Amino acid sequence: MRISIIGAGRVAYHLVRVLSAQHEIVQIYSRTLDKAQQLANRFKAQAIAQPENLNQNIDLIIIAVSDQSIANVIRQVHSYLQDVLIVHTSGSTHLNVLADIHAKSGVFYPLQTFSLEREIDWENTPLFIEASDPTDQEILTHLANSLSKRVYQYSSDQRLSLHLAAVFACNFSNYCYDMAKQVVDAQQVDFSLLYPLILETANKATQNDPRQGQTGPAMRGDQNILNMHQQMLEQSQRQDLAGVYKLLSQQILERHHS
Repeated sequence: MRISIIGAGRVAYHLVRVLSAQHEIVQIYSRTLDKAQQLANRFKAQAIAQPENLNQNIDLIIIAVSDQSIANVIRQVHSYLQDVLIVHTSGSTHLNVLADIHAKSGVFYPLQTFSLEREIDWENTPLFIEASDPTDQEILTHLANSLSKRVYQYSSDQRLSLHLAAVFACNFSNYCYDMAKQVVDAQQVDFSLLYPLILETANKATQNDPRQGQTGPAMRGDQNILNMHQQMLEQSQRQDLAGVYKLLSQQILERHHS
């Protein structure tokens, strides 16, 4: 396929990288030409910064920008690409954000966390496909199957619920790792000592019901330990961590002892 990408951030980078192995990346479009140029140079594509320069002789446009920018992007490019299938990669944006403006619309959502310095295991990354037209749905499904063995055709509502769950499972849990590192750094303790615990917790959550795998003082209802931890955080002037600790402990207590 001949594919152009709108965006030059983390998701765009990883998509260009994996798609370029089997498909032709024609253009990288970004409002910041330097960013588009950096990505385009690596994968022998053309960098552009104006929508009127988009090549219409392509099979697919992938919008890989921030969620709040998607609606503005489709309004900018629609008139130049009326016969081209255009998809976004957002988990939290309804298909209609595109479909209300552009007839050939779809969603190509990889359920994954993206960092520039990390490799992505595309074969095991779930890809969620949705399209306005059955033919376009088949095109996206075929493309997804070329990347991953886990391809699903989900509605926008189902995808939105998955994205919400992903925020809890990924973004919030990573912030908890960040807080844990702050706690041990304050006492010059090596954060890597927590690695086996972090990995076992993640493995256990993927193999068993997370509710059944809950452990710790809140799960046990050990108020003495909870109070001690709370005092430690307050005495160290970490009211931010103390607030999170109190909230999560209370939620666990209510979940398991109500």
